[in-house]
Amino acid sequence: MTANRIIVVGAGAGGMMAAGRAAELGAAVVVLERTGRPGNKILISGKTRCNLTNTKELDDFIAMYGPNGRFLYGAFHRYFRDDLLAFLRRYGVETKSEAGGRVFPVSDDARDVSNALERYMADHGVQLLTGARATGIQAVNGRVTGVQTDKGVFPATAVVLATGGESYPETGSTGDGYRLAAALGHTIIKVRPALVPLRVSEVQRARSMQGASLRNVRLTAYQRPADEIDPLLAPTADCGRGMNDRQPSWPIIESRMGDMMVAHFGIGGPVALLMSLAIVDALENGPVSVSIDLKPGLDERQLRQQLQQDFDRYGKRSYKNILGGLLPPKMVDPFVEMTAIPPGKPGHEINAEERERLLRCLKSLRFNIEGALSMASAMVTAGGISLKEIDPRNMASRLVEGLYFCGEVMDLDGDTGGYNLQAAFSTGYVAGESAAHT
Repeated sequence: MTANRIIVVGAGAGGMMAAGRAAELGAAVVVLERTGRPGNKILISGKTRCNLTNTKELDDFIAMYGPNGRFLYGAFHRYFRDDLLAFLRRYGVETKSEAGGRVFPVSDDARDVSNALERYMADHGVQLLTGARATGIQAVNGRVTGVQTDKGVFPATAVVLATGGESYPETGSTGDGYRLAAALGHTIIKVRPALVPLRVSEVQRARSMQGASLRNVRLTAYQRPADEIDPLLAPTADCGRGMNDRQPSWPIIESRMGDMMVAHFGIGGPVALLMSLAIVDALENGPVSVSIDLKPGLDERQLRQQLQQDFDRYGKRSYKNILGGLLPPKMVDPFVEMTAIPPGKPGHEINAEERERLLRCLKSLRFNIEGALSMASAMVTAGGISLKEIDPRNMASRLVEGLYFCGEVMDLDGDTGGYNLQAAFSTGYVAGESAAHT
């Protein structure tokens, strides 16, 4: 066995960073990547632009991972955003920040980030083997001795498991890491999709609105069926994950303002994705529904007044025509049906009871949630190797000596905005450094 030989399983963001750092410290490093090339998930991240980190301050950054975020304090103190950006500059990748603090390469090309990591590995002599799938991690007397693959056994003094989760399986993230870790005795926290579109029960209604893009709406999720929602409970400010000072009270699960879209199966878009994990987890406890406030800038009194003004001002126009000024085009016909107001009825003939029906739909368009789309449609995997069995100071297994973890294979997931990639880079750096000192 080569002295201080490290095997990194997986050539994603965390794996390549771990490999480069370990080799930089003098270790002999071999990276095993089951697909035909490294950096697959980097290349599709941020819609191929690669949202690699965020400008939020540390505590606010940590909050974006929910309760498990505290695990990352140690890694972020060792290697955080400024270190990452300095590393990329060293390899000629300049960056820029955009709305929401999202950081991208100036080139808007994810390949630049992946290429930088590949050059980092090459500069320090890392051996990259593609098309090599790890099938087992060998250990003797509680210490790793090598990795079994479909190409034979690779002896090792340390192993970094950087296989990712189960989302985007075409990139090579197929859950191998969970099986490898479980075989060594590690606990796997239930794996489920995060940042994923949601299926609704009212499929026909969703199909009738398919393609509607909703901007600056409020989406609120409730732990109860849609017909039991009390509109008076609807929050007027965001609450939920990432907001330590604003946590919801039952039956509200989470509430956020933002953009979303209606699809043939249900709802998607940024705000729905951000709330999806909380909704997926809440479904374990009973029915979940969502309410969409299409006019969150107006309370009921103000909206009632505006609607009456519109009906008076455009009294000779048809109801359907007036709706065209209130809603995206693809929602006009569904609203005519839901409110049961004749589409040709003139505005000046619409009575108070009909106006209230429209107001209720505008302030609380409801869907019962059936579940999430499959893991293949999720941007991130929630769950994974229990953090209780990983030392946050060095990413080392508490069960098997010489075994280290980084990235999404652990029970860590963040919101959209660059958080998941930063966690992969940081934990990869620490894991590689620690493995080199094994």
